[in-house]
Amino acid sequence: MDKMSNTISFFTLLLIQLLVCLLDGHDKTLRLAFAESSNVSVYIVYLGERQHNDPKLVTDSHHDMLTNLMGSKELAKESMVYSYRHGFSGFAAKLTASQAQQLSEHPDVVGVMPNSFYKLQTTRSWDYLGLSPQTPNNLLNKSNMGDGVIIGVLDTGIWPESKAFRDEGLGEIPSGWKGFCQSGDQFSAAKHCNKKLIGARWFVDGLLAEIGRTLNLTRLGEILSARDAEGHGTHVSSTAAGAYVANVSYDGVGLGTARGGAPRARLAIYKVCWKLSGGQCASADILKAFDEAIKDGVHVLTLSIAAASLPLYSEVDGRDAIAIGSFHAIARGITVVCGAGNDGPLPQTVKNTAPWIITVAASTMDRAYPTQITLGNNKTFQGQSIYTGKEEGFTGLFYPADGGPDATAGVCEDLNLKPNLVAGKVVLCFTTVSSRIVTQIAARSVRVAGGVGVIVSKPPNDITAQCRSFPCAEVDYEVGTQILFYIRSAGHPVVKLSPPPTLVGKAVPAKIAEFSSRGPNTVAASVLKPDIAAPGVQIIAATSALDTSAEQGFTMLSGTSMATPHIAGIVALLRALHADWSPAAIRSALTTTAWMSDPYGVPIFAEGDPHKLADPFDFGGGIANPNGAACPGLVYDMDESDYINYLCSMEYNNSAISRLTGKPVTCPKTVSLLDVNLPSITIPYLGNSTTLTRTVTNVGATNSIYHVIVEPPTGTIVLVNPPILIFNSMTKKISFTVTVSSMHQLSAGYYFGSLIWTDGVHDVRSPISVRTAMPRLHAAAI
Repeated sequence: MDKMSNTISFFTLLLIQLLVCLLDGHDKTLRLAFAESSNVSVYIVYLGERQHNDPKLVTDSHHDMLTNLMGSKELAKESMVYSYRHGFSGFAAKLTASQAQQLSEHPDVVGVMPNSFYKLQTTRSWDYLGLSPQTPNNLLNKSNMGDGVIIGVLDTGIWPESKAFRDEGLGEIPSGWKGFCQSGDQFSAAKHCNKKLIGARWFVDGLLAEIGRTLNLTRLGEILSARDAEGHGTHVSSTAAGAYVANVSYDGVGLGTARGGAPRARLAIYKVCWKLSGGQCASADILKAFDEAIKDGVHVLTLSIAAASLPLYSEVDGRDAIAIGSFHAIARGITVVCGAGNDGPLPQTVKNTAPWIITVAASTMDRAYPTQITLGNNKTFQGQSIYTGKEEGFTGLFYPADGGPDATAGVCEDLNLKPNLVAGKVVLCFTTVSSRIVTQIAARSVRVAGGVGVIVSKPPNDITAQCRSFPCAEVDYEVGTQILFYIRSAGHPVVKLSPPPTLVGKAVPAKIAEFSSRGPNTVAASVLKPDIAAPGVQIIAATSALDTSAEQGFTMLSGTSMATPHIAGIVALLRALHADWSPAAIRSALTTTAWMSDPYGVPIFAEGDPHKLADPFDFGGGIANPNGAACPGLVYDMDESDYINYLCSMEYNNSAISRLTGKPVTCPKTVSLLDVNLPSITIPYLGNSTTLTRTVTNVGATNSIYHVIVEPPTGTIVLVNPPILIFNSMTKKISFTVTVSSMHQLSAGYYFGSLIWTDGVHDVRSPISVRTAMPRLHAAAI
């Protein structure tokens, strides 16, 4: 079985590589051959492991095999499309059916198969999450693709002409919609709004009031309307609810159909962020947008916005506009989804921590763009790139720090290159900076100096394939060092950069992105944040026509900003299927059904230093499992009174809580933060023992029996009472207690486990995070 799986994976790789060649359009000879000979097709001949370490010898053996078949070296050379000679042996060639049959009978041939075309989803994340439109019984189709649900987007606006916002096939605007489109600079309500884009507003007064009304935003490239001058808001909106757009790719990779998570949901745009100092969003404008959105009748709000820096404000502090606005939205049944921030992998960096918000971490998905780096000594390495231009063959390889006395000359972000040393060569450089812009800076410097490519050696957790429009590759320090050793040992070092195929599937395991902000929560350590993870790396979606990185209206971006609309799209589908579910029930369904392993069963790791298995502070419950969330069995529900109890347990004073809630509040004398009915359990200061309470609501079959399974954190004992929950027509809610006891003698770090309720069909999993507190006796001794 293992051998068969390996063979299939090799065939898959071969097919994908051939697909990239065909779609790039650079092999005109191949296309001409198809046009000239209708009875000739491309076949892939797989030969297994290489018999030679010298790639040239491997290719020569392929030519020999074809020559023996065709009786002519010239015909063999003309027939050859690809020679696979580095990781394995094989070739693709133009053959007749009878020639293919003859090769299949050759004793050295493992298999021969006809060429086929893989259709890769551009926003493949949706297929990765199990929401393929070809699957009839998944959440996407059960919810009619989110039809009737309105998603409000607080961001940089929208580019309404994008094909992602066409309204073909949509019915009338939902009757509960009370909003409107606001005309402005380069934006006409009558012309640019439709049955998909049903609302578009812009809010800038708060920003102007803060920095001065004399600011000329148009001179900075902004547009005083809901039109998106930056592209971020358009990307977010199309990821959440974009319509189907066929034949989309980015720099030649990821070819397929772009779409949002809820393609039939409607969009209401609230432009609150402006093209100033990297993007500024005034809290006054954010609050105004929340206020209008609540009035307008949105069902879901998505904000790829977070506080600029730590420390965070409390939820009752008037300076946390998102916490305040979202509280009021939640109180009216509107689910609010926010990004966790991009300050990872450091702990305690998560933002948007209010317990009524769904806070989203970013993961990778099962798609990658590996580019092969071949050195003149026949050694090959793998980097990442999205540059898919023509392969140029071997060229010179140069490391700038070896060209003079300046030891820092090889720093990628500060290259000072001499054209006479760089012209016609690939440049190797190193950086310690974790930033996507570094590769772009290095590529620009090398191009200006006359170089023909760049290899950027950078922190291993920051390799995000940002190369495009110029031959380049990103590698980690180990690979970069090996390439440098080769340069210093060879008299005339040379290298070849091969355009990458687009690989998808099990061979590309999911991880939590290095940049994704991590818990624990700095405002309330007992409230697990983030709540959930979703794909947020190399997401292809629509953008502004003013975005210089755009390719036919689409671009590729990474960040928790990209993960957030994935969850918003899923929430829209859940809202369409379960209109009576509260925002807390939706969050519970997502958290308790999330994947701890990726869809292929591979454990999820978290990028960092070092890599480790992901834990709840990296991804909350796990990576979102939309189809599981559609039928979770049990939910941990909450309403406004539960959130008020949370505020009381935080020991905020009654007047501050009353200002937030808009109603008089008198807190009870005793209320425990650990008893807040969250779908997770986090105990940041466990002494000998503590007991907490949770309540579950049955949303599955009326007559259900659930048994508890406990996976206790290391060094703890966890007891649940009662251990069995019996639901019927009279009993829909049941409370239980959880007692956690520590066996640690000294203060320790966090340990993780799970509490699972199962009825044999549903596994309702709550993550447990426990950190033991130092006993007073030991603390006094120290």
